[in-house]
Amino acid sequence: MSKKKQQDKLKQKLTRNILAIFRNSGQQKLNYKQLSAKLLINRPHERMLVSSILSQLKQDGIIKEIERGKYSSIKREKVLVEGNIDITRNGTGYLSSDLFDSDIYIAPRYTGKAIHNDLVLVEADPNKRKPEGRVIKVVKRNRDTFVGLVEAGKKQIFVIPDDFKINIDFYIPIEQLNGAKDGDKVIVKITDWPERAKNPFAKVVKVLGKSGDHNVEMHAILHEYGLPIDFPNNVKQAAASIAEGITSEEIDKRKDFRSITTFTIDPLDAKDFDDALSFEKLNNGNYRIGVHIADVSHYVTPGSVIDKEAWERSTSVYLVDRVVPMLPEILSNVICSLRPNEDKLTYSAVFEMDNNAMVKNVWIGRTIIHSNKRFTYDEAQEIIEGKDSEFKTELITLNNLAKKLRADRFDHGSIDFGGKEVRFQLDENGFPIGIQKKEMKDANRLIEEFMLLANKKISESVGKIKKGQTAKPFVYRIHDYPDEVKLESLATFAHKFGYVMQKVKNKGAASAINRLIHASQGQPEEELIKTMAIRSMAKAVYSVSNIGHYGLAFDHYSHFTSPIRRYPDLVVHRLLYAYANNQTGETTTELENMCNHASLNEKRATEAERASIKYKQVEYLSNQIGEEFS
Repeated sequence: MSKKKQQDKLKQKLTRNILAIFRNSGQQKLNYKQLSAKLLINRPHERMLVSSILSQLKQDGIIKEIERGKYSSIKREKVLVEGNIDITRNGTGYLSSDLFDSDIYIAPRYTGKAIHNDLVLVEADPNKRKPEGRVIKVVKRNRDTFVGLVEAGKKQIFVIPDDFKINIDFYIPIEQLNGAKDGDKVIVKITDWPERAKNPFAKVVKVLGKSGDHNVEMHAILHEYGLPIDFPNNVKQAAASIAEGITSEEIDKRKDFRSITTFTIDPLDAKDFDDALSFEKLNNGNYRIGVHIADVSHYVTPGSVIDKEAWERSTSVYLVDRVVPMLPEILSNVICSLRPNEDKLTYSAVFEMDNNAMVKNVWIGRTIIHSNKRFTYDEAQEIIEGKDSEFKTELITLNNLAKKLRADRFDHGSIDFGGKEVRFQLDENGFPIGIQKKEMKDANRLIEEFMLLANKKISESVGKIKKGQTAKPFVYRIHDYPDEVKLESLATFAHKFGYVMQKVKNKGAASAINRLIHASQGQPEEELIKTMAIRSMAKAVYSVSNIGHYGLAFDHYSHFTSPIRRYPDLVVHRLLYAYANNQTGETTTELENMCNHASLNEKRATEAERASIKYKQVEYLSNQIGEEFS
């Protein structure tokens, strides 16, 4: 984090604390020395910052100077604040505003006709210890369609929304049922909310089916999060028209790796193989390792109907039982998928590495490969552990290099969040009949390390520039420093289990978190500690402004290795090709717009994935009542 950014964060924090002191001090007169003492500040530059903040607050009319250098608060008029309201399960609303150091509290009786996440106008009283307000107007509905369950009474029919934050039911006039029956899962649209009505009026726009049916519930989750179920016909037609063959002219434009030993390692049920590794032993004793990624950019051109649909989706969505792909399956599972014994177009990062996994040379460019073998993770793991195979030397060497890459990464401050992945076993009706814990093994880590290396090196190839030069516009995957308050909460939580986590800031937090995670390994609370540690972190997002990736301890990091399922990776491929050929790519503004869109869609997809997991957890436990789990 830059010094300016650190200074800005400190100023914001001090401003909030100073305002809180004035609110709690009535009309008491305070100077900067008294405030510094209350804030436990004794560094000269911080005391001067307090003085500067006082001058600014006076200029803004928030405090007044009673006598030279002494200030007190001004009783302020109620203010109007616009923002998106967050409504909890019990109906309480909260609104964030830069005008206050804490969220505006809105009692349930004062939320009016607002629904969770609506854009509202709130009248706020700033003179309370914590600001309170009431909704005076709904400026714009965040959404007007909802998924819910039909409950038909003797006289009235309501739809109970699936989202618990939508804490009000929808009244459905009988003529607006559209064939829905009691117990159906439906999509409704708000039609009216009369002044004196307690509930909004709505109509059923689609009947999904009977509540509890597996497919119905999965479709309900997709609808709830605004995610697509199928591709439009024009996108399907465009995908079907793409030629699968590779011309000799195209091969001539690329570096040919078809004679080099190459293979993929993926989950058992994977179909979209978007990465492969090639292996060569060089005469100088080093290794040439190729990370080959499906060249989606060759088939999906900017502005095409497939590209526009991929932009809208931004990511594939992985529910418990299905994948909602970013690209039509003819592309993701056939044309672009790096299937064995087929020539495939790829974009590659090729490394010359010594026995210590030190990268001596990097080449990045378009290639053609021919995968010799498709391994599952379990198959690769068996070979790493000693099973005989014609690829045994390659896999064991790659595993040894990956271990050294991993050790070096952690030595430089990367955080070890590796945990167990939980997967459901479903019967033919989609009902969960078992739970499996998938552990990260050497085969998984092998792929992970080489993908991380490729992502890091392609990012450096554009973003790492000489002093005085200006970097070209690029898409980075950034991860900011953790919030100090959240770190303190993590330390408090860990202390309940007997762990002592040192109070540290910025870069020092990584080693403290790693020590905590390692100390909890093998203990019953291990996964809980990891979960809380992850929650203490900032969220990784896409951006054109590179601040590095804190969790990985990389100064440069981008997403390059999954263009079949992530749109930013596809854009990165296009930019790499443009810059390699002295062309201009998209503008910074265009890229930033894409980054914001992709980050929001990634969040939405993650929430949908979690919702599907929670639904299956409840379903599974409903059949285990009375049983004990260890």
